[in-house]
Amino acid sequence: MEKKKRGAIKQPDVIGAVLQPGYCCDFLETKFIEVLTSYHKMMASQYQALDVRMPENRDLPHDRHNDRILRLLDCATIEFMHAEILNEVKKEVNKRGFSENKIFDSTRGAFIEGGPAFEGAGIFEKTHIQICIRNLNCIKGFFLPRKEIDYISWLEEANQGMKEVVL
Repeated sequence: MEKKKRGAIKQPDVIGAVLQPGYCCDFLETKFIEVLTSYHKMMASQYQALDVRMPENRDLPHDRHNDRILRLLDCATIEFMHAEILNEVKKEVNKRGFSENKIFDSTRGAFIEGGPAFEGAGIFEKTHIQICIRNLNCIKGFFLPRKEIDYISWLEEANQGMKEVVL
C-alpha cells in the first residue's frame, strides 16, 4: 500500500506461494554475511580500479526514520556476489568438469525499519523479512489467498454445535 501511495504501483495484489528455499544465502546467519562482506570488498576494488562511484543506500524523501530504504548498495553487492559465484562455478566446471562451489537457490534477509514500536523497544514498526527466489524450481506452487473468515464467530458456531451434541 505504501508503494501505491508513492505511485510506484497502481493496484497492489497478494498472491500466496509455497516455497522451498533450497540452498539459501541466509543473511540471518553470520557465515553468509561474512561471504557477502568478502564479495563487497572485491566489488569495491573493481569499482575503484575503474574509477567508478559505488552505489549508495539512500533515504526516501518522506522517510522520517532515515532507514535508507533504497538499498542500491546492498542490492548491487548481492547481485555482484551471485554473478561472481556463477562465474567461479562455470570456470571450475569448464576446467575440471565439476565445481565444489554451489549456486544459491534463494536469498533471505531481515530489514529493520521504522521507529521503535514503543518507548525503549528493540522491536521496530516495519521490521520484516524478505526472500528472493533465484531458482524458479524452488517455487512449488502459488495460489490466490482465500477470503478470511471471522474466526471468532466461526469458532463460536462450531462450539455451539458441539454443546448440542454433548447435551
